[in-house]
Amino acid sequence: MSMAGDTTHPLRIQRLSHAGDLPLPRYESADAAGMDLLAANAEETPIVLAPLARALVPTGLVIQLESGYEAQVRPRSGLALKHGVTVLNAPGTIDADYRGEVQVLLVNLGQESFTVTRGLRIAQMIVAPVTRVEPIAVTAVDETVRAAGGFGSTGLQGRGR
Repeated sequence: MSMAGDTTHPLRIQRLSHAGDLPLPRYESADAAGMDLLAANAEETPIVLAPLARALVPTGLVIQLESGYEAQVRPRSGLALKHGVTVLNAPGTIDADYRGEVQVLLVNLGQESFTVTRGLRIAQMIVAPVTRVEPIAVTAVDETVRAAGGFGSTGLQGRGR
């Protein structure tokens, strides 16, 4: 049975000289949504993230997305769970017209220093379609049951809180 999501799209990737020996991003399982991004810092220059420190980590990749798509850079759950290391601006967005090096803004929210070594899987990249909208000014919006309740308000409905 063929599913609507079975279609693949080309992703042109240019390896910069400092990533020449690293593999291209790839899906690690048949149903994985994201491809792992690898650190392309020099072997002799590990990036040490002290607790609460942040650093821009190079991947050595330039991508060419199809128009109408974006790439989202998201944390890897294992780094977050085991070390408290995550992507600071998650998800980071790479627009279809961006042609610079993909870099990952990592932050160490853990209690111990963390070292980013060359080739370490530092984040995952998900390519997704973009829906564009046309903003239209109105004098009022439709009412809903929820109305203006926010920040956890849906979890309180019907509980007398």
